[in-house]
Amino acid sequence: MTIRFTAHARRGLVALAVSTGLALGVAACGGGDDAKKPETSASASKGAGSKPSAQEGQSDKPLAELKGPSGLLLRITSAQRDAGGFVTVNGALRNDGGSAVVIPSSVRGNETEVIRNGSSLGGATLVDSRGKKRYYVLRDTDGRPLTTTGLTSLKAGEETQVFMQFPSPPTTTTDVNFQLPGFPTATIQISG
Repeated sequence: MTIRFTAHARRGLVALAVSTGLALGVAACGGGDDAKKPETSASASKGAGSKPSAQEGQSDKPLAELKGPSGLLLRITSAQRDAGGFVTVNGALRNDGGSAVVIPSSVRGNETEVIRNGSSLGGATLVDSRGKKRYYVLRDTDGRPLTTTGLTSLKAGEETQVFMQFPSPPTTTTDVNFQLPGFPTATIQISG
């Protein structure tokens, strides 16, 4: 009989512990004073206005315009240095031709790991002529390039927003050469 009593008592203690935990959880998550809301949100800023983020990155005058094969036009709108140690290049790829065009496979580069992950702008590089270094598009832990992917074709007049992320050159380097296979080289200025 003592074994039954002990088992019954244990079940009762477990039930008590679970119900106490649930009650404390509900009390902790319960409503509070709704008047205590933060004064600002992460996306809002006070003052005369905010500068566009690196992903918004659209300016009136592009940093560079590169004419590529089959009427493709790459307009680079920003190259923003981030505190995380990388540079994000934003822009737009447009088909200025009169008919649909397939994005050439050369723009993804020729590295096996990048090719395995499909169409992208993984072949882009930044060249620091003064520092004599070339910076390739960053990859994630699975080898996927940190750039716009899934580019297959563009209809006549169609435009798509693109981005590429690179390791950041030293902060003393502001001018770099942007290269993308099939397009001419352009000197762009890194901000930030």
